[in-house]
Amino acid sequence: MKPLFFFSLLSIMILKPTISVSQLENYPIYEGSDLGLTLNGEKTAIKVYAPKAIEVIISFYKSGIGSDKINESNLSKSVNGTWVFNSNENLIGLYYTLKVNINNKWSDEVCDPYAKMVGINGKRAYFGDINQSNPSGWEKDKSPSIKNSHESIIYELQIRDFSTAANSGIKNKGKFLAFTEINTKTPDGYSTGISYLKELGVTHIHILPFFDFKSIDESNSENKYNWGYDPLNYNVPEGSFSTNANDPFVRINEAKQMIKSLHDNGLRIVMDVVYNHTGNTENSNFNQLVPNYYYRLKPDGSFSDAAACGNETASEKPMMQKFIIESLVFWVNEYHIDGFRFDLMGIHDIETMNKISDTLHKIKPDILLYGEGWTAKESPLPSNERALKENTLSLNKISVFSDEFRDGIKGKWNEPTSKGFVSGNFSEIESVKFGIVGAVNHPQIDYNKVNYSKKAWAKEASQCIAYVSCHDDLTLFDKINLANPKAEIKIIQKMNRLSNTIVLTSQGIPFIHAGAEFFTTKNGNHNSYNAGDATNQLNWDRRKEYADEVNFYKELIQLKKTYNEFNLNDEFIIKERIKFLENMPEGIIAYSIEAENKNYKRLIIYINARNIPFEIKNKNYKEIFNCQGTIKENDKIKNYFVDSYSASVFMEY
Repeated sequence: MKPLFFFSLLSIMILKPTISVSQLENYPIYEGSDLGLTLNGEKTAIKVYAPKAIEVIISFYKSGIGSDKINESNLSKSVNGTWVFNSNENLIGLYYTLKVNINNKWSDEVCDPYAKMVGINGKRAYFGDINQSNPSGWEKDKSPSIKNSHESIIYELQIRDFSTAANSGIKNKGKFLAFTEINTKTPDGYSTGISYLKELGVTHIHILPFFDFKSIDESNSENKYNWGYDPLNYNVPEGSFSTNANDPFVRINEAKQMIKSLHDNGLRIVMDVVYNHTGNTENSNFNQLVPNYYYRLKPDGSFSDAAACGNETASEKPMMQKFIIESLVFWVNEYHIDGFRFDLMGIHDIETMNKISDTLHKIKPDILLYGEGWTAKESPLPSNERALKENTLSLNKISVFSDEFRDGIKGKWNEPTSKGFVSGNFSEIESVKFGIVGAVNHPQIDYNKVNYSKKAWAKEASQCIAYVSCHDDLTLFDKINLANPKAEIKIIQKMNRLSNTIVLTSQGIPFIHAGAEFFTTKNGNHNSYNAGDATNQLNWDRRKEYADEVNFYKELIQLKKTYNEFNLNDEFIIKERIKFLENMPEGIIAYSIEAENKNYKRLIIYINARNIPFEIKNKNYKEIFNCQGTIKENDKIKNYFVDSYSASVFMEY
């Protein structure tokens, strides 16, 4: 999701709650770590937070759906707003729901918000031992090592998009298991699937939401599509990505197989999480058990909606904060997740985000945390308390997407025909320089001319996620195509290549949208969250058609990984070692990075967004990279030419 984007996942009627904002301040805080289901041999315990309830009932079922209730039982009131159910019976294999009586009015039956196993469509929690879900070798699963977080290279994809195309060569199309198939190929013999991801050389695979979400009917999901930004059960994998959503163990086992396969192939996994809102509002699991507590309310008592999806969660409230942190810890410990991307992170409060970071870094020191530093609409929580991009300096080891860099390179996200620097809008040069140094303070940037921020917001370049496209909005190819309707296709392609060359030679953490390396297109659809496979899936024929482009990206990624000059991170070092060359012609950005290597003095990068080549005269250079992939030996070369809509990297001796 993005700034000011009214994301139309749901059409929700906002009803005025019956509990005032002031009443919510008196709710007790439960600090124990045993909410939800606890199994100890044949003993079963369930603890529920429902501080305003006068009665809580658990109902038992034989299956995940259907009218096969066995019986029900009352929970006993316990400490600090909790209710408990204890049993010495063996309940393994049954399902349960919860309902509460508040002010002599019964809630709906809902799934336990803390459920870690559920039935089909997530309507009922399951009595089961999650340890029985582990695939073979899971206990030996280990995340690939990475020296520094700022050396990460992220590749974003969606599970269905990855494999559903007929030409993917993958059997388990649209499933977790698609990531376990090795050496898959197109009909013409070009690599696809996880083997392709490994060949690219990226370090992290960012996967769009794969927790249990609301919009897909898991009993008939073949022709249904949704990105999944409508959470239902936060601690359970989505059943439509499994081969059998009826079996609570299968979705967990297959999600773990996916993760293990990624790790076995040298790839770390980032999970896209959506704690900023829930798919339902009044009828959500949270709201039925504790009406209105988990959400922010407006002064008149109505639901606030900074997510533009019907509600926004209140991360600053102790029990919501507790839930989010415990959920993230669960995913790290149980599923071996290596990082999290926070959807509309600007809704969350700074204190909660820093507690998340502190907690997760203690468990996994090299975990990668980043998010969108904005909201979709206004929030009642003061802006200085929220994890907005402008408050990044207050965030600890958490990175933020740079929309300055994104739109400076390709043009405004919400104006399809607007041009960026690569297509001739040279007024965006300072926004591009802003991204090149990783959003840290630099004396050669005129911040008054940066598009969205008028000051640096990162204290280290690793806090800046550098990108030009993601699942939201137009693909890079579609955006540049629409912004340059009269340009020849080869020029459009050069602008695309130049865009991600700028990203991958900048400081900060580069982020690549899946398929950008073979000009993926959604035919101009800027919001394809439910548009289906035909629009969203990776067309692996383009991987063949643009094989040269794919090879270029492999070389570009390797360049980023090979030269430490592109991974400086520290603000002081960036100021000292990066110098922008002055008095360049309009449309040219040139800068040097002082080297530590004794064999050469510095790297020099020239970015030419003009429609004519740029000549570099009488320099003691050696060209090591250019956008054409044609490096010339320089022993007799007096002058170099940086091609139009292109970039070149040189060593200076």
